[in-house]
Amino acid sequence: MRKTILLAATIPLTACQPPEAGEPVGRVQVSGTPAPSATPTPAPTIASQVESACRSVIFENTPLTDCIATPERHRIGTALAGPDGNFASLSAFATSRDRKTIAFAVNAGMFDKEGQPVGYFVERGQRRKELNTADGEGNFHMKPNGVFFGTGDSWEIRTAEDFKANVSQRPDFGTQSGPMLVVNGKLHPEITQDGASRTIRNAVGIDAQGRAHFVISSAPISFGKLARFYRDELKVKNALYLDGSVSQLWNPATERIDAGAPIGPILVVERKVPDDE
Repeated sequence: MRKTILLAATIPLTACQPPEAGEPVGRVQVSGTPAPSATPTPAPTIASQVESACRSVIFENTPLTDCIATPERHRIGTALAGPDGNFASLSAFATSRDRKTIAFAVNAGMFDKEGQPVGYFVERGQRRKELNTADGEGNFHMKPNGVFFGTGDSWEIRTAEDFKANVSQRPDFGTQSGPMLVVNGKLHPEITQDGASRTIRNAVGIDAQGRAHFVISSAPISFGKLARFYRDELKVKNALYLDGSVSQLWNPATERIDAGAPIGPILVVERKVPDDE
């Protein structure tokens, strides 16, 4: 989200109504299998050749997409600048990559009016932006905020203060955003159960198996409901809010590529072995 404008995603959280009873989560695997076609059969598309890493989920009557990165099968990286500067959209970014190597990609956190990250950002081991521990307004500064980072098969989410105090080696990738949704198994202390601020939102969390769950809502959702999904359904210890209103997903397996407001940082999940090899 743009730091200087702070649109819908930065509307202050307000008092909430009593929480509604949650309903069981229903899971449907996204197959991406195309409908039968008339003869002659057209050339297969990307969607017909690869398995989707994303699944459709319903949580408390709200549809979500949960894209799962597994250390054994995927590598995670970040991206920002293209030949002409900031990619600004997933569709522009997609033109620069071989789709067969991409599991999925999402927007990676908040940014300024120039499209530059407002917090810590590492791309291919190169630090593009230092850790931001300043106070301020908006979601990014709703402490604690945090950093999603990793090297090789090890991925972590820590609060910014924890990262500053305990991480001395520069990771292969890293992005800072805020607020944290779940901190050590508990909801962020300033997030209400189901507040009035509702928009399309996305986040990331690491489960007990070390998998990264990138969740994006398919309908407007509150901070509280998204946080509860991570805590109660995915059982993650830490989850980090990435953004709202500009939240977007590119899933080549289903040929989904969201459009909308310009984005800045991007998180890219690649297949370690392309499906055609």
